[in-house]
Amino acid sequence: MSGRKEVAIGLGAYGAYLLVRRAVWNERGRERAAANARRIVEVERALRIDVEADVQRAMLRVPGLVHGLNAGYAAGNVALSVGWLLRLYFSGDPAFVAERRALLIAFGAALPFFALYPTAPPRTLDGFVDTLGGDGAGLDHPQLVRLYNPIAAMPSHHVAFAVVTGIGLARRARTRASRAGWTAYPGAVAVVVIATANHFVADVIGGAAVGAVARRIVR
Repeated sequence: MSGRKEVAIGLGAYGAYLLVRRAVWNERGRERAAANARRIVEVERALRIDVEADVQRAMLRVPGLVHGLNAGYAAGNVALSVGWLLRLYFSGDPAFVAERRALLIAFGAALPFFALYPTAPPRTLDGFVDTLGGDGAGLDHPQLVRLYNPIAAMPSHHVAFAVVTGIGLARRARTRASRAGWTAYPGAVAVVVIATANHFVADVIGGAAVGAVARRIVR
């Protein structure tokens, strides 16, 4: 496995993500994203799955927990997925190619949705708290916004990565306890992204579906 090839693949995927961001991160795109977010709220209310505000209020009652959730959202999820791949790569594990492929499929499959259906996160709506902003790490900082797409909530990349990585780690777990823990990991990430008001329940469902399909294709 060539290190240069792997770096090129990673940079290529990130470049495609930034191209989508460039296409939608404008006044019209932001207006569409806000409208799409409101549509999701309406659909969730009709289906009675609009639990985001209730989940966040419950979590806000425990300030220390909120800080942990913020850290998990900002760095923990991506660090685990990338760290898992790096460990497989540097150990020469033959599973690396399949795991990398699954993660790339999940990453790439979400991009058309980001382009065609830009969606603002719940934290931009009334009734929600931007918990990361409260910790001084607001995602809307001008310098940070250049590095990611703020209106790419649907589907949730975080949950898609959690499904891909969680299943991969669960399959390699040596004990029942660790297997159960990694199997539950996507659910924990779902709680994190909802409690921090970065994703709707619908985004979570979409992300889980993308991750599951990616694993299915690779298998």
